Amino acid sequence: MKTNNIRLSSTDKISFISNMATMLGAGISILEVVDSLLEDAKGGQQKLLTALREDLTQGKHVYICFSRFPQVFDKVTVNIIKASEEAGTLDVTLRDLKQNIQKEIEFNDKVKAAMTYPAVIFLVFVGVLLMILVVVVPKISSVFLRMNVPLPLPTRVMIFTSDFLLKHTLAVIATSILTSVGFFLIYRNNRRAVLNIIFGLPLIRDLIKEIDLTRFTRSLYLLLSSGIPITSGLELTHDVVMRKDIAAMIDHTYQMVLSGKRISEGMKVYKGIVPTIMIKIIEAGEKTGTLDRSMQDISTFLDYQVTNTLRTLTALLEPIMLVFVGVMIGGMMLAIIAPIYGLIGQVGGH
Repeated sequence: MKTNNIRLSSTDKISFISNMATMLGAGISILEVVDSLLEDAKGGQQKLLTALREDLTQGKHVYICFSRFPQVFDKVTVNIIKASEEAGTLDVTLRDLKQNIQKEIEFNDKVKAAMTYPAVIFLVFVGVLLMILVVVVPKISSVFLRMNVPLPLPTRVMIFTSDFLLKHTLAVIATSILTSVGFFLIYRNNRRAVLNIIFGLPLIRDLIKEIDLTRFTRSLYLLLSSGIPITSGLELTHDVVMRKDIAAMIDHTYQMVLSGKRISEGMKVYKGIVPTIMIKIIEAGEKTGTLDRSMQDISTFLDYQVTNTLRTLTALLEPIMLVFVGVMIGGMMLAIIAPIYGLIGQVGGH
């Protein structure tokens, strides 16, 4: 069975982990838990449980099965499960993972909610634009052509665009589809390069940095609290971030820790990227031996920062988008109305 492309929705993932944690905590054996969950399982969850049952009956560990489902469980989760199996605390770790997934879902929902408004406004604008070009402009242009009057440049551009859309509709649709497919293929094959361009945009740059640092500290907290060494934790968290400079900071810190230095010393080199308060809290955690708790405190603080940044971005984007749409639609209507006023002026002059 191919498992690389199998996915689970966030709800199914939380349900699966929560049910496993509850049953294991009640003293039920892992095989009985899997058999019980299989009774009502469907789709991707059924395939995951079937694969897990096969692996367990062959004497394999849970983490080995989970590692075969990269679209469901990332490297951080797999290594946390591995450490918990070795320590005999799988039920406790699964409960922690459930809370982490819930936080991640809430986190992603905040980002999606902030991006929804601009996306809806843009789609409405495109819809109104197409309606004007396809319905309104052809009727007005026929009147202008019959009267044979000189038209301003914006009006001529609109008439030309409208004619082109109506005469080459299939070609425009085909080109749009091919362009979309082309962008999709470029994104799929060069995802990192495309994302780096997007993440370099002025308004997006700081937000992505805060999101990356939140995910980094939250993942490192889970790994350290599971008993995984700092070096392994840093190596694994490299894959949870999106920005190249944050990944470089993690790599540098990893090398510093390997050479016997502290995490805070490695991060000080990247003071422009890592907030000073984050370095101070990590230093305190290293001195008191509570680095995992320090990472949890930082992730909570940064989560709050992301919420504030998203709120500010949304507040800025709303008027900007409204002004942009208003100017564009107003300009198009002016390009239609201006020649009409010109005709009325000519008739009045005669």
